[in-house]
Amino acid sequence: MPHQLTVSVGQHSDKGRKESNQDFHGACIPKEPLLTAKGIAVALADGISSSQVSHIASEAAVAGFLEDYFCTSETWSVKKSAQTVLTAINSWLHSQTLQSQHRYEKDKGYVCTLSAIVVKSTTAHILHVGDSRVYRLRDKELEQLSEDHRLWVSREQSYLSRALGMTPHIEIDYRALPVERGDVFVLTTDGVHEHVSNEFIVATIQEYAPDEAARRIVDEAHANESGDNLTVQILRIEDLPDQEAGEIYQQLTALPCPPVLEARASFDGYTIIRELHGSSRSHVYLAIDEESGDQVIIKTPSIDMRDDPAYLERFVMEEWIARRINNAHVLKPCPQTRQRNYLYLVTEFIDGQTLAQWMIDHPKPDVETVRGIVEQIARGLFAFHRMEMVHQDLRPENIMIDNTGTVRIIDFGSARVAGIMEMATPIVQHNILGTAQYTAPEYFLGETGSASADLFSLGVITYQMLSGRLPYGAQVARSHTRAAQKKLRYRSLLADDRDIPAWIDEAIKKAVHPDPRKRYEELSEFLYDLRHPNRAFLNRTRPPLMERDPVLFWKGTSFFLLLVVVILLLRLQSG
Repeated sequence: MPHQLTVSVGQHSDKGRKESNQDFHGACIPKEPLLTAKGIAVALADGISSSQVSHIASEAAVAGFLEDYFCTSETWSVKKSAQTVLTAINSWLHSQTLQSQHRYEKDKGYVCTLSAIVVKSTTAHILHVGDSRVYRLRDKELEQLSEDHRLWVSREQSYLSRALGMTPHIEIDYRALPVERGDVFVLTTDGVHEHVSNEFIVATIQEYAPDEAARRIVDEAHANESGDNLTVQILRIEDLPDQEAGEIYQQLTALPCPPVLEARASFDGYTIIRELHGSSRSHVYLAIDEESGDQVIIKTPSIDMRDDPAYLERFVMEEWIARRINNAHVLKPCPQTRQRNYLYLVTEFIDGQTLAQWMIDHPKPDVETVRGIVEQIARGLFAFHRMEMVHQDLRPENIMIDNTGTVRIIDFGSARVAGIMEMATPIVQHNILGTAQYTAPEYFLGETGSASADLFSLGVITYQMLSGRLPYGAQVARSHTRAAQKKLRYRSLLADDRDIPAWIDEAIKKAVHPDPRKRYEELSEFLYDLRHPNRAFLNRTRPPLMERDPVLFWKGTSFFLLLVVVILLLRLQSG
């Protein structure tokens, strides 16, 4: 049987010597597929004693975090999901204080500390703000993983420097670290860790089950004259997922690759019309869904690739990604209404042509037409980037234009998904998955792709539509060092003497800069500069003829010198 993430949790809380308990704690261990996609989460919050409403803040923080974290996109990383949720919680708590009678007294408002752990696959993600604590017990050593956000005025007096709800904007401490079977994580409020020794905590956890250990640690703090609320959470890692874990890998092992399909063949409830494309990697067919009568596209992996797990993973990922993006400019998958017997993808049929064919049919398009196509591609990329996905293989062959002029991005087999990258996988991920001519230079240095890499590819496509060429020719794929990439020289579009504004050329030049730090930070900035002259670009002059077209420059120089020689000879003859 395959292993999966398994934990045991023990929790105990007591009001101690106070009239009420302002602490709040909770844990969530979801079932599959959320267990693999999002992991498990535990959280603890401690209200501040000077506030009469901080118990509301504590409950809202923990309950909101445990509920909303599991509602975030499966494609998001743990860090983005958790910090997005906590930022929203902080804003709500702060707004509650501003609407109350204590809007000018932060220490009496909706304020609390929070410590949380999300364990996903084989990694623990620690999130913390305030003076509650997170520890890890490994090999009989208790290590504090969080930092107390407390400022000391004197030995006796201190105050919180950071907490949820205290300010309109919050900085959440975050760290990620690998976990091992048998690791124990301990969360405590200050009423506990200020009155119980590390040695007692270690000995108690080793001797008792998590629930009993949590109760005994709270009792020890109370016996040691703690005057605060008392809360302890203990999380023990019992088992970790192995190489077979996850929805994607289950699909890989469960379904065989289909055979090569022939026209008129019946296949899993589809009738094959004809093959549209075939290669050593995949086959694409036009088919009819026998149930609905709709035309669809069926993509199958090549038989030659059935023993390549890395390729098969990317193949399965295409549909997984497509089902999580709902955008008019991204290819849509067809709903699967019956059981599959083979590994294949079914998507909508787009009646149109690829951008590669469109460029052949339109060798000299006007600037406005190009802008319209680029803006539609960018809208599709926005949908990827909002979900922490990078397409990584944006090229004219992977862009379709239908008969109404709508542009769609297709083929997601190379996409990088932050949430999936956090899962344990036996499959080696290769950095360079796209087509070399459109691949950002940083990939050739072994760096991880980002939204900036997709911007580079879009910039190259924009350049190619306007010129029929590539901005650096084939040199990018040959530049595997920073020194080589610094020698790359952008060839201006103005060298073609086409009716293209110089500021558009400068915008494209910035989008395809070899250094990702010198490109646009956002796709929207590039789109804006394609329609609005950037003042910085307007201040730059048209490049000299020698830079724009060296051949024409030397031809002109030679003709001029020849003309001078002829004039001198004529003068000598007349003299």
